[in-house]
Amino acid sequence: MAKQTDKAKQLKELNKFCADCQKCILGSTRTNLVFGVGNPDARIMFTGEAPGADEDRLGVPFVGRAGKLLDQCLADIGIAREDVYIANIIKCRPPGNRDPLPAEIEACKELLFAQIAIIQPVVLCTLGRHAAETLLAIPDFKISRDHGKPMNWQGIVALPVFHPAAALHQPANLTGLRFDFQQLKSLLERKGG
Repeated sequence: MAKQTDKAKQLKELNKFCADCQKCILGSTRTNLVFGVGNPDARIMFTGEAPGADEDRLGVPFVGRAGKLLDQCLADIGIAREDVYIANIIKCRPPGNRDPLPAEIEACKELLFAQIAIIQPVVLCTLGRHAAETLLAIPDFKISRDHGKPMNWQGIVALPVFHPAAALHQPANLTGLRFDFQQLKSLLERKGG
């Protein structure tokens, strides 16, 4: 229990430290910094690309339609959203939901690494191509080919999965997303439940 309290305290301090971040242009265009949310002692950490409009408005990651699908995929494998930790590569919404610029990713990367170091997940799931490319740095990475395949990221099992928004925009990706979550379930079972 003390370990979880320490992690929660560390995350709270990190969030407070970056609350007024102005390292990139997004600091002046955001409504809310979207730090991350969930169980500080989670075995699974999800990392998406960037907050969308709903997330920017509420200050919480994955609360829109993609978040609801993420919740459903978790429920399908017997996991509650409250049992995982969810963050994004960058913590502020890019205008018009454009892709994050390299300078914006660089400005936030150390913050994400600090979150991962605090959480110490058993499995780090990258949601979508951008998150996988940013974290895994695999040459010639293709989400359509490489999703659902466990990889090593700094001693942590990383699992690139389809982004729920991709499944909403292209229903054919829903099959891949569901496969990815079955892979996640299998990984957790092999790692002790």
